[in-house]
Amino acid sequence: MSDTKSRSNFDIIGDVHGYADKLVGLLETMGYREQGGAFRHPTRTAVFIGDLIDRNARHGDTDQTDVVRIARAMVESDSALIVMGNHEFNAISWATPHPDKPGDYLRTREGEKGAGHRHQHARFLDEVGEGSTTHDEIVDWFRTIPLWIDLGTVRFVHACWHAESMATLRPLLDEGERLTEEVLRLGNTKGTDVHAAIEVVLKGPESRLPEQAWYHDKNDILRKNGRIKWWDPQAATLDHAVLIDGSMKTLDGLPHPGLPSTPTDVAEPFRYRDEVPVFFGHYWRRIPLELSAPNALCTDYSAGKGGPLAAYRWSGEPLDVSNFVVFDQQ
Repeated sequence: MSDTKSRSNFDIIGDVHGYADKLVGLLETMGYREQGGAFRHPTRTAVFIGDLIDRNARHGDTDQTDVVRIARAMVESDSALIVMGNHEFNAISWATPHPDKPGDYLRTREGEKGAGHRHQHARFLDEVGEGSTTHDEIVDWFRTIPLWIDLGTVRFVHACWHAESMATLRPLLDEGERLTEEVLRLGNTKGTDVHAAIEVVLKGPESRLPEQAWYHDKNDILRKNGRIKWWDPQAATLDHAVLIDGSMKTLDGLPHPGLPSTPTDVAEPFRYRDEVPVFFGHYWRRIPLELSAPNALCTDYSAGKGGPLAAYRWSGEPLDVSNFVVFDQQ
């Protein structure tokens, strides 16, 4: 993209997850208008923070493809930037044959695990038609999306800005921090440094929870780990350092009481201390809108779970919650 580093007015859009109506509504609310086949703003650049696809319980006939079409047109016309989300990475992995397992794919389709992968990806696959020309074209475009963007004055990543993980990946990535076949293969191979780094950057670091804090998620799957709040400057106790959604249930089926305020250092290896502001998504925040930290901000407000689609309008100023814009269409 031309003159990217000279830009300073950004609208960072949270995880869209197939809600084309929310995306159009948010763009129009912020003053973007469709011109020449792409939404544009006269003075601002949109930033898609990843996870364009999947979810969307309403499942309209063209919701998934419309979101991709809108985002792609904006990126290719210089009116938007984009970073890869874990759902784009998973979509590429689902569609890529495994080099060492004939008949299977990098994101396995076999057994119970494969069934879970298909369920998570079903909205997208049902709409595009698995293996269709449309499917192939979208996956090919996903491969061109960078894993992160660092403009010097501002940074964008889907789940976690972690210098150590990025240092592991950077020598293996293509120009512009884009995937290579090696990173894609190793990123789907547990036990490799590349897999661990991809997990942190695209899915966020996690910590093992004490057994009494294990929980069942919304799909009744037992979870023994919690997402680390790497952005939280108060992340020195378990309740501040690890994120547990209030909708989760205990092993007995009761509302999860949250984590105790016992001291912990699980966030230390991932803590973001740089002054350069970083914007991210992935973490399913809920209203009321809030600042994640003075130097880090999440724009994902659960559009994929019935919440609003949010964007933060940044023009170089200190982070301020009043700069959020939300669009909510049920």
